[in-house]
Amino acid sequence: MYSFGRKVYFNPFIGGFVQERLDQGLYKLHKTLPGVVMKIEVSKDQYARVKYLLSHFILKQNSYKYNYKGLLFSLFQKEACCYSRFLCSEFVYYILQDSGIIDLKISRSLVRPQNFLDIKAKIIYQGNLKQYRREDPMAANRQIFAGLVSQR
Repeated sequence: MYSFGRKVYFNPFIGGFVQERLDQGLYKLHKTLPGVVMKIEVSKDQYARVKYLLSHFILKQNSYKYNYKGLLFSLFQKEACCYSRFLCSEFVYYILQDSGIIDLKISRSLVRPQNFLDIKAKIIYQGNLKQYRREDPMAANRQIFAGLVSQR
């Protein structure tokens, strides 16, 4: 997964665009990571735009920094947007909004993770993210195919 967080897990003051894994870095230190995995239906064009934006962030990852000012300003519900600085939820919202998938009608720097629970999406997992295992799409296809075959 991609987010804006610590680049060095023991130093909260060095932050930016990072690829994270639940079994490495700061997440490795926690036994449980409560969270929600949601599925959003998107068009082919929206999906292509998400892939393009994400690839841009990956290619230019050193150009992006953590939005420390936004973190402080959010305590007072004040906007603090900067082109190259993001909070984690701000980044997710930026990608989804710029792709035409959702519009929460608020500044990206004021978006919080709980705001995403209000969008039209299907919750496919809720609980300890360390126990979440993505379903193998080929296994799902085989199950559907097997179900169809057995009904004939």
